[in-house]
Amino acid sequence: MGTTIFFLLMVVVGLVAQFVDGTLGMGYGVFSTSLLVGIGLAPAIASASVHTAEIVTTLLSGVSHHYFGNVKKGIFLPLVIPGVTGAVVGAYLLSSIPGAKIKPYVSLILVAMGCLMLYRFLRRERPEPQEQLSAWKISLLGLVAGFLDALGGGGWGPVATPTLILARNGHPSEVIGSVNLAEFFVTVAAVVTFLFTIGAESFNWTVVLAMLIGGAIAAPIGAWVCKKFPYRVLGLAIGVLLIGLNLRTLVQVWL
Repeated sequence: MGTTIFFLLMVVVGLVAQFVDGTLGMGYGVFSTSLLVGIGLAPAIASASVHTAEIVTTLLSGVSHHYFGNVKKGIFLPLVIPGVTGAVVGAYLLSSIPGAKIKPYVSLILVAMGCLMLYRFLRRERPEPQEQLSAWKISLLGLVAGFLDALGGGGWGPVATPTLILARNGHPSEVIGSVNLAEFFVTVAAVVTFLFTIGAESFNWTVVLAMLIGGAIAAPIGAWVCKKFPYRVLGLAIGVLLIGLNLRTLVQVWL
């Protein structure tokens, strides 16, 4: 594959991933990282590159969601600091383990993320919870989601967004917007940790630039359609894609 074709492909990947993430509140990291690991990038480099591109795209997406009234402080504030803490721990752990050893486990995490998305979007009947998640439970959710996001190259949205929607902590658009805005801070924390642990020279800057361009185009569009877009079918498609990409990786590693 030529350099120009590869660059344009990464632009398209970044555009599609950010559109899906901005619309559903999930999908950018897990989709992008699955593809990059699948084509041979080490998990730490793939995660670092994706998160670096996400700094700009999550900022644009978060600001756009705020502009369209999709951010709820009661969700956003409890998520931020625990999410940042979890991201730092996850990035440090990922960068301190050899890529060949962690690769199948990262793929397992991403398969689990895909299964979680299928489970969430296949359920037609959602049980009414006894009460909404309290602030400390949202903080714990942020800690776990931030950790898995950095370790697996994605997972912030697939963990945080469906959980908060099912708990009725706000209108789906408010949950998606709040999770997207908080993701900016989580992403910055992960990238700073990667810079100190694996060094800027280890980042794939071609992938970063290409995905940044695609994501920047899609960020405001995804926020705009968030309240109206029928996201169930698309969520199911993402889950199937994640499982397919990462099962392929597991077969290549273990067989």
